[in-house]
Amino acid sequence: MGRVRTARTAHHSKKWEMHYQSQAVAHPQSCYVLSEYQHLLPDHGYALDLACGMGGNAVLLAKRGLQVTAWDFSEAAIKGLSAYASSNELKILAEVRDVEDSPPEIETFDVIVVSYFLERDLAPFLMQALRPGGLLFYQTFIRDVVSDGGPRNPQYRLARGELLDLFADLHPLIYREEGSQGDVSQGLRNEALLVAQR
Repeated sequence: MGRVRTARTAHHSKKWEMHYQSQAVAHPQSCYVLSEYQHLLPDHGYALDLACGMGGNAVLLAKRGLQVTAWDFSEAAIKGLSAYASSNELKILAEVRDVEDSPPEIETFDVIVVSYFLERDLAPFLMQALRPGGLLFYQTFIRDVVSDGGPRNPQYRLARGELLDLFADLHPLIYREEGSQGDVSQGLRNEALLVAQR
């Protein structure tokens, strides 16, 4: 967590393969928006961890009893997640998939989680991929930066309120974006998060 995945190029692919190959994750961590608001999850259903990285979100979803699919374009990340899921007897279908070329199909998932990945053109596909009543959990970096971390290119950061605009067709349940307001040594800074329902 803490690194944003962006539109894929050959350079980015090689960078992320090397990054994930170097990871030795004893217990992959889920993102804040999912761990903090997991009480909103349904008791059962189909969930997608999109651009999953090492799969911390997928692990939490599987432990909550959901049938989990996890996608990432990094073979190293998927191999690592598959090994972790197998050794911990978690039912996670982890697949190498370029979500920009092959977004999720219409009304396939009850839950979709996206963390530290921003491809704006995917937003309509993600909304359509949710079943009626389905939930989107989304968290990534914003342009109102108060400390180091995240991408330097503002193109890969959200403008103020942009996450709400991208998913305006969903009903927001939770939205948080503290920016640089008040005491920046406290709170959730540099990021926005959204839980929204179709």
